[in-house]
Amino acid sequence: MATPDEAERRFTLLTAAARFDELRRRDALAPPGSEDPDPQAVPLTRDEALELLALAEVLIRKAGYGRQLTVRTARATGASWSQIGAAMGTSKQSAWESHLRWLEEQEDPDE
Repeated sequence: MATPDEAERRFTLLTAAARFDELRRRDALAPPGSEDPDPQAVPLTRDEALELLALAEVLIRKAGYGRQLTVRTARATGASWSQIGAAMGTSKQSAWESHLRWLEEQEDPDE
């Protein structure tokens, strides 16, 4: 069975996104129990469905990490918290608090 940790080691962001998209598209075209005569509409196996879930988690993790690194870059280049919040579709306070929590987790990930 695929786990997010295993998938994170196995895939880069781009390859995880490509595999996720492939499986998600197949799942959308041939949901479980469908009896589509189209030979290309092959429902996912149990293992593929679990892999799809694990890949979704990997994408969330990698995107979240990348987002926080970009917040750091935006701050280093002079962006205000108001500007960062607007770019993220949130308030400056929410953007700041989210980034602060992430920084604290980076300092002590075991807590």
